[in-house]
Amino acid sequence: MNRRSFIRNTSLLGAGLALANLEESFASSAFKAKEDWYTLFKNPSMHYRPFVRWWWNGDKVEKGELSRQLRLLKDAGIGGVEINPISFPKRADDMGIPSVKWLSNEWIDLVKHTADDAKSLDMTSDLIVGSGWPFGSEDLKEDERAQVVLVYAEKLTGPMQFETSQFNICQAVDPGVTDKNPLRKPEILSLHLAKDPMSSLDQAQDLSAKRNDATIHVDVPEGKHVLYAVVRYTSFAQVINGAPGASGSILNHMDKQAVQNYLNRMSNTMQNRIGALSNYLRALFSDSMELEGCNWTHDFAEEFQKRCGYDLMPYLPFIMFKVGRLGAVVDENYGAEKSEDFKEVLSRVRFDFEYVKACLLRERFTETYLAWCKGLKVKSRAQAYGRGFFPLETSLGYDIPEGESWTTNYLRHKLGEEMSDEDYRRGRGYTMINKYVSSAAHLTGKRVVSCEEMTNTYLVFNATLELLKLGSDQSLLSGITHSIWHGFNYSPKQAPFPGWIQYGSYYSEKNNWWPYFKYLNTYKARLSSQLQNADMYTDMAILPANYDLWAEKGVQTDPFPERLNVPYTSLLWEAIHKTGGAADYVTELILKDSKIQNGKIMFGKKSYGVLFLPGVKSLGVETAKKLHEFVQQGGKLICMETTPSKSLGFKDMQARDREVQTWMQKIKGLGSNFVFVEKPVDNKFLEWYQSFHEEQNLPKYVKISEPNRFFMQNRYIRDDQSEFFFFQNAHRFNSHKTRIDFLSGVGKGKQAWIWDADTGERFRLKLDSSNGFEHNFGPTESLLVVFDKSKGGEWYQPAKLDGTNKQNLNAEWELELKHAQENRSKKIQLSQLIDMKLDDELRDFSGTAIYRKKINVQNVKNQTLNLGQVFGITDLFINGQPVGVKWFGRRIYDISKFLKPGSNDIEIRVTTTMGNYLKTLKDNENAQYWVNRPGREQEIQSMGIVGPVEIYN
Repeated sequence: MNRRSFIRNTSLLGAGLALANLEESFASSAFKAKEDWYTLFKNPSMHYRPFVRWWWNGDKVEKGELSRQLRLLKDAGIGGVEINPISFPKRADDMGIPSVKWLSNEWIDLVKHTADDAKSLDMTSDLIVGSGWPFGSEDLKEDERAQVVLVYAEKLTGPMQFETSQFNICQAVDPGVTDKNPLRKPEILSLHLAKDPMSSLDQAQDLSAKRNDATIHVDVPEGKHVLYAVVRYTSFAQVINGAPGASGSILNHMDKQAVQNYLNRMSNTMQNRIGALSNYLRALFSDSMELEGCNWTHDFAEEFQKRCGYDLMPYLPFIMFKVGRLGAVVDENYGAEKSEDFKEVLSRVRFDFEYVKACLLRERFTETYLAWCKGLKVKSRAQAYGRGFFPLETSLGYDIPEGESWTTNYLRHKLGEEMSDEDYRRGRGYTMINKYVSSAAHLTGKRVVSCEEMTNTYLVFNATLELLKLGSDQSLLSGITHSIWHGFNYSPKQAPFPGWIQYGSYYSEKNNWWPYFKYLNTYKARLSSQLQNADMYTDMAILPANYDLWAEKGVQTDPFPERLNVPYTSLLWEAIHKTGGAADYVTELILKDSKIQNGKIMFGKKSYGVLFLPGVKSLGVETAKKLHEFVQQGGKLICMETTPSKSLGFKDMQARDREVQTWMQKIKGLGSNFVFVEKPVDNKFLEWYQSFHEEQNLPKYVKISEPNRFFMQNRYIRDDQSEFFFFQNAHRFNSHKTRIDFLSGVGKGKQAWIWDADTGERFRLKLDSSNGFEHNFGPTESLLVVFDKSKGGEWYQPAKLDGTNKQNLNAEWELELKHAQENRSKKIQLSQLIDMKLDDELRDFSGTAIYRKKINVQNVKNQTLNLGQVFGITDLFINGQPVGVKWFGRRIYDISKFLKPGSNDIEIRVTTTMGNYLKTLKDNENAQYWVNRPGREQEIQSMGIVGPVEIYN
């Protein structure tokens, strides 16, 4: 097949892609721009509130408890649930409660009850397809189960007679999956003996006639050789954390009939029992496509031949790497050493292999899934990524594409404490995939971009509301607009402490901070009420070097890829947003379906006048031609580190390479609109971009006087052309003072406002003659700046950080400790405020620490109480009157109206974390697993008021 027609003939392209899903989003249809945006912000509707992933642990659920937990969630400010049956957590006591089998009549009735009850509470229900990830079941037929091909390579030195067996070969490559399937069945597809080193296929002897021999004899000639075997495993892996009835074998996502059978079985079984699913569910959800390395199906070789025009099988042993869990590459140099020319050939074939796999997954799984949801009249929601999937294009068709954010992961990165230039994963709440998912949404006009929000498999009992806010604000900056908290565990009230815990940040009524959870959820709802009714402004694009990655290292499109060819791509978009601009990701398929008008790349409602190619070595010929048209019309193309000089894929590669090189030479000849730049030294992208964007006159709409790694912004435009900006200081402990100037006519003819998403209040923001203002952002502080035509209102007054007539209040406090888990209390005297973790008597406390003190104040006007450093949620009372709750950032209170001349009683209630206490429960296996398990021991956490506590006016 001609290379040009190879890409053209896939179902990903053409008018279907360019026009995909430009319908109104879920949120936009519920609220029109002519309404009062501020009223919506102040009192957001329920569907703007965060949802929770609701683990039905072991499906040990019953109606009364489901209803009780729904009301707990609503009272905590949750707007909806994702019903998610999952295996019963290890170490938890199930109290003899039986499981309800997935798709049984009883289970279906419980789903109906839940959805009906949720609807009566004005809450929304989604339902996961299957259970665990990726989905499957015990009832799949053998030809419906996932398949994988793996390579075996044994180094041999001849002359010798070598003897091995089918058993030895298959055992050596037994898939290293998360949950091995006892039904797994191996088959050797091919055997080759290759010279080592190897420079062409001619140096490989085909021994496949021996592949079915129980004992395999090989005559090895003199010299170094490698015996290669390609082994196919069917039924090779089981569903991870599948609930009863939906565990068992993983489904073959590359078999259209198997996918249809599975999906139809689920929907038909349910609808035959309760009627149309659309009466109960907003969306059907598919979790992340962790296919455990699945890379094969029964007709893969035939499809490859049809699409690429040559036979894959002679090349297959030599393009494969040694892989481990989830298909991760563990050895890129497995097998014989290859010459550079032969490596290049193999990388081209590898790209074709990965591309065909992605196309089959798109056509046979994604399109089937989307049609199924559409036929059921429910929305499709999915984490449409994983090894083997197109990282951006797969999200285009979903009604609600979804990303993923973490409080912490296996890296144990210090969220809010580091922002590494060496490892793009460290210190970020958002994962790499979020930018692909949100870019897909922007390209297709979708405004609801959901997120498995703040995934937590580590700091379960030490996650704070402040940390969740910090990470989910970062998630917002990656393009997310709709949070699905990870996750709420179905756990009966009578379950032994700490209850049934699968994962998550211990969203439980037994958590100390549960009574304050509503503050975070209302904050998020207010932001989502605006985000889901506006378009994120982006006018630059980045083309990641994913096709080079596929060719060189194989597919790496999970949230935390181990190997990237261009690991700094995320640093580039971050630098743009940290310096006052905005960018999306695009792909070659997007570029191919775009139009070039007046030097802009036009796709749907989006237009981009600048395109970055960071580390891109290879392009399709049609893409190179499109880039020439773009630059010729005035668009700016910036190549970083390398200029593309190769084409994609194997067939006719030399001729197509020359075409790409010719087009790139023409582009270079067009003048200053083509720019080549080296990668910044030590990945210092923020420092580099500050000067580079000025030199190249790259677009930005905000000037930030003091760019900072922890400080980022996004801009949004509403349908009525009013707009708003979101700014965040993502550092947990440090403030950031900067000046912000709005450029390019931003806000012209409109009033600037600060809308406080915590309180729901708004204040007019006074801009100076440069259309800007200065602000000192406190730790974890965010700011929503709105431009509209509203009039009147009070002027914004930032918290007073210092003052006169200052009193230091660090000494002599009475401290009452009300233990949350043991229902006891005691009082002690503190001579000085101290971090509780530094005191043996205080370190293991969990609950509410109440600080009390009398102060004498004669002049009560303009008085501010600054609590300084605090670890925990503060609830302040003065003279018995509630002043307010502070759950993030600076704990600064205006207390003037609560004081009286003379003596005043101060009471500060501090809600602490639980992890320090759980570490002491040595006989509680469940608790110890989460705080003391070997290799993941939790650090002792800081708690309480450290200060300095000061009062000033």
